[in-house]
Amino acid sequence: MAVEVVMPKFGLTMTEGTIQQWFKSEGDTIKTGEALFEVETEKVLYEVEAPADGTVAKLLYAIEAVVGVGLPVAIIAEAGEEVAEVAAQYADAAAAPVAAPPEPAPVAASTTPPAAEEKRGRVPVTPAARKLAKEHNIDLSGVTGTGPRGRITREDVQKIIDSGGQAAPPPAPAAPPTATEDIPLRGMRKVIAERMHQSLQGSAQLTISTEVDVTQLIDRRQEVRQEFNATYTDFIVQACAHALRQHPRMNASLEGNTIHVHGDIHVGLAVALDEGLIVPVVRDVDKKSLKDIAAEAKTLAERARASQLKLEEVSGGTFTVSNLGMYGVDAFTPIINAPQSGILGVGRIVEKPVIYRGEVTKRSMMVLSLTFDHRVIDGAPAGAFLQTVADLLAHGNRISLDTR
Repeated sequence: MAVEVVMPKFGLTMTEGTIQQWFKSEGDTIKTGEALFEVETEKVLYEVEAPADGTVAKLLYAIEAVVGVGLPVAIIAEAGEEVAEVAAQYADAAAAPVAAPPEPAPVAASTTPPAAEEKRGRVPVTPAARKLAKEHNIDLSGVTGTGPRGRITREDVQKIIDSGGQAAPPPAPAAPPTATEDIPLRGMRKVIAERMHQSLQGSAQLTISTEVDVTQLIDRRQEVRQEFNATYTDFIVQACAHALRQHPRMNASLEGNTIHVHGDIHVGLAVALDEGLIVPVVRDVDKKSLKDIAAEAKTLAERARASQLKLEEVSGGTFTVSNLGMYGVDAFTPIINAPQSGILGVGRIVEKPVIYRGEVTKRSMMVLSLTFDHRVIDGAPAGAFLQTVADLLAHGNRISLDTR
């Protein structure tokens, strides 16, 4: 009896997935546990394995198709079944049938390093395409994508690999378009839109802010960097973790009619990608040294940009830090990453004249903006939490000298 391979559900919030790659073609034999296709969820990439031995009778969707959880995406004919008959039964089942891949066009060889991809600006690249290009040292600066809005797909990169070369130099810039552009809301962008709207509609969010003198923090960072590299975000994450331990109500979630105060402290770090925003999580932050936090945060950010994060690395956060200081932002109103009850927005560090110890002098100042769920915590305790974070940073965040 033919076996239907359905779009799996990888998390409680997953409702659909985008097919990024087929590892098998129709007519290929496949064994149980062998990778059949790659799917992109709102957070990570997964390889889906075949549930049975047999022959791939039908692939129901093309690459880039968005398929709902639980819907069949492929059909495997078991031993003894006539493949053509099985395929015929599902001839009308697919909304977007898989087309035969075109012959790869010849491309010019190149030795340009993959770092040149960073010069592409905002040209969209799917996570799977970026991952494959990095693995094969493919320069994407001259690639014209075949996906929506010129998005470079994994298939585009595979063509380059199959032809044994690199993409040809980019064509001369075309005249600026005069028509408006309609961008489909789907994939990661759609999930972000839905979750941000749900977060605002489903909670009572309030933002408070304070300006912090971080002159001592700058000096402290210079001391630490003699032993290991740490970003300002690493210091802020550590400060938040210790403040959450002192103010546990900020480390809570509203579950029905119950406020659940989490015993563990897992801080999410907002990382910007071309496709949207992803929040990998540093776990048990209050139990880790600054050195450990810095190393783990760096690894998670690199894995996020390479589309290599696992589901467990982007789940279970109890509080989030979002730093836009590197983009020249002074202050902003962050939106809570539900079901959490708090998120800290971090602005840039600016030198300005302030009154310090009775005199006007130049100091380095930074704005912290805390958004909290007023259903879970009131303004006074939220302000106390923010003050604790500010005090730790103002005194150089000397929580622990243990660098291990």
